[in-house]
Amino acid sequence: MSEPEASARSLADKVDLLFRTVRPPKGEFSYQDVATSLQDGGGPTISATYIWQLRRGLRDNPTKKHLEALAQFFGVAPSYFFDEDSARRIEAELQLLTAMRDPSVRALALRSAELSPDGVAALTAMAEQVARLEGGGRTRRRGGDPASSRPDDADGGAGAA
Repeated sequence: MSEPEASARSLADKVDLLFRTVRPPKGEFSYQDVATSLQDGGGPTISATYIWQLRRGLRDNPTKKHLEALAQFFGVAPSYFFDEDSARRIEAELQLLTAMRDPSVRALALRSAELSPDGVAALTAMAEQVARLEGGGRTRRRGGDPASSRPDDADGGAGAA
């Protein structure tokens, strides 16, 4: 795994992972999108700039209410920020979410649902063999995540709150 393991992840790493993986089809949410949604949803007031600072590691001691609101916005349990076992489990789910965005992976998954248990086992063995031949299978060779090319600006493209 090229990213830090869950137990070694900082708050900034965790927030960054949420932005990169839990996103609309157009790309990452802007910091202003998140701040506005939190406030409109009755959550705590938090500025786009502060969210950017949390993501970049420039601030690392938010309130529990801020973390709970961010967890709710991104659709993860608040324990993602507080409990490393939970963080590992949630990160595995986020990894699956990322993989399922690839139309080829989605088609393969849907097709495999029609197979017998023996067919699924055979397909799994083939996929593992191909991954070994390609050097572990963790490296994306098809352009990667389009959100990763988004410029890093303090307010996510919409003025800071």
